[in-house]
Amino acid sequence: MNNSLEKFNRLVDALQELPTIGKKSATRLAYFMIMNDTYVGLKISHAIEDAIGSLKKCRICGGMSEDELCHICSDETRDTTLLCIVENAKDILLLEENGLFDGKYFVMDSLEGLSVSHLENIVKSGIEEILFALTPSIANDAVILYIEDKLSGYHVNFSKIAQGVPTGVSLENIDLLSLTRALEDRVRV
Repeated sequence: MNNSLEKFNRLVDALQELPTIGKKSATRLAYFMIMNDTYVGLKISHAIEDAIGSLKKCRICGGMSEDELCHICSDETRDTTLLCIVENAKDILLLEENGLFDGKYFVMDSLEGLSVSHLENIVKSGIEEILFALTPSIANDAVILYIEDKLSGYHVNFSKIAQGVPTGVSLENIDLLSLTRALEDRVRV
């Protein structure tokens, strides 16, 4: 017997490959795009095709860009003495959304893919402070120590984003690492 919903099922399977999308959500999204609003489905399809064909990594920072250099690396008004190291290009979007950081970025992606020589060239361009905006973990603490060691010959200050207890969360719901960091990094009031 021929499955008459083969194409629908392939769409559901494709949607399930996205992070945080399970079978129920994928089915619901596929049904909506096919049966309720085909315009939305076509709009999403064209936007994905356009983005895949246009976006690439910035030559300097590794962030997302439609050109060889992203808008941040080509912005002459940004603080060129401050470099924020992030885990992925998505983190830049999050930090830029609030407008609280006006320096440059460096996307690490992975320790295996980390180009220390490329990072050194960026530091040589006049970086005075490197801010690590990495997810708190023992592995990322090791990455920070590794990078600090590799750049120890340069006059650079190192800092990392604050960690600890988030606002509105009771202590019983805080993981041990965050609670330990909050106690170690406590401030006087």
